Amino acid sequence: MEEKNIPNQNIENEAAEESTENFSEQVRIRREKLAALRAEGKDPYQITKYDMDTLANQIKEDFDNLEGKDVAIAGRIMSRRIMGKASFCDIQDGSGRIQTYIRRDDIGEEVYAEFKKWDIGDIVGLSGSVFRTQKGEISVHAKSIKLLSKSLLPLPEKWHGLKDQDLRYRQRYVDVIVNPGVKDTFIKRSQILSEVRKFLDARGYLEVDTPVLHTLEIGAAARPFITHHNTLDIDMYLRIETELYLKRLIVGGFDRVYEVGRIFRNEGMDVKHNPEFTSVELYQAYTDMYGMMDLIEEMYIMLAEKICGTTQITYQGTPINMAGPWERLTMREAVKKYSGVDYNDWADDEAARAAAKEKHVEFEDGATKGDILAAFFDAYVEENLIQPTFIYEYPVEISPLAKRNAENPAFTERFEFFIYAREMGNAFSELNDPIDQRERFEKQAAAKRAQGANAQVDNDFINALEYGMPPTGGLGFGLDRLVMLLTDSPSIRDVLLFPTMKPLE
Repeated sequence: MEEKNIPNQNIENEAAEESTENFSEQVRIRREKLAALRAEGKDPYQITKYDMDTLANQIKEDFDNLEGKDVAIAGRIMSRRIMGKASFCDIQDGSGRIQTYIRRDDIGEEVYAEFKKWDIGDIVGLSGSVFRTQKGEISVHAKSIKLLSKSLLPLPEKWHGLKDQDLRYRQRYVDVIVNPGVKDTFIKRSQILSEVRKFLDARGYLEVDTPVLHTLEIGAAARPFITHHNTLDIDMYLRIETELYLKRLIVGGFDRVYEVGRIFRNEGMDVKHNPEFTSVELYQAYTDMYGMMDLIEEMYIMLAEKICGTTQITYQGTPINMAGPWERLTMREAVKKYSGVDYNDWADDEAARAAAKEKHVEFEDGATKGDILAAFFDAYVEENLIQPTFIYEYPVEISPLAKRNAENPAFTERFEFFIYAREMGNAFSELNDPIDQRERFEKQAAAKRAQGANAQVDNDFINALEYGMPPTGGLGFGLDRLVMLLTDSPSIRDVLLFPTMKPLE
């Protein structure tokens, strides 16, 4: 076959042609084609398998070994150029696209006539030999081709693709067909999760599963989704964290555990929040928050190198230096650095509230010095934490599960780490004093009940602590925000295959 003998002026670009047709008319025509196939006893939906043996990208990557050899491929027709007795057809499989050359004399007049009636989006199987065209494009010269599934809805027009953002999220199955970069994001998401597991497994952590349905609405800050168990006749709550069950396992002697878990929070939605998301939580006996700092910094540097090929990444146009050492500041140091206000100058809660009023920092009635410090942090600090930064020693008022700082009990052994002005994860030297834990739980639950929640103290967790939990470091981070960072995705919806959407009316 010589490409120069093909009359290019007669090339038919069906993808471009389809964009000008009426959508409903296209659907009607496709259904008529299916009806005709069924009438002829050629219903493609009755086909149960096709013996493919090679992927498109394998052919391109291993061309030197495959040239001249027969392969069997399968995938979706993405474009077609019919030129009388011969045609070119791009087929897309799970690995990518490859061009195929289809000639009437090779596959037979009847099959070729059928092929010309097929549509963009139809799924086919094709066998033939690997070759390179005169223009240098690696292709497959068909010896046989078979319709495996009929596409009854036309794909978005070739040159503009699926651009409506809302529709892309709702119809991800179309989005990944016509927008290759989207599929690459989710391939990287899978790679990131795989590398996280390898990293933890190599350090002796055991992956576990804990309950998604809880019988208590515990006193944590997030609002849960509520459901009802008919047999037990009790309300149950979709988990808002995996922490308390994992720490029960530390009590039981599993010294290093982690869980990759789906979390559910009945709260707002924005570019950083979805009602269900994925967290990674891990706990290690006989270490503290500083051990967790070292671990997460090492993990994130490794992930940047593995996924992005460098520790000098760019997120939304902003250079981010993932290489260590990351900056470490106490919350008091950070507030002083970015607001000029010194926590140590506040003699009491009233002085703290006066300082907040002077700086127009909002706070709730009855706010303590610790609450005010956290309010200053939100108002002045977080927006400045573009490069990876650890903020540690959080006030005890906002850290009910963290161990108190031995030198200053008003603060806890807790840190959060920030990148691009976003909180990426949270870690503690875990509180293992059951008496202190009960007091904090009761205070937290009372505050939540005052807001109308049915918050309760988890007495079984207190019971577990009373058996004795070793000094423990714990860490949780959002997988979705990590994927956003390493794939340069602006919204959490861009890294969730099927984000939560309001149903169409």
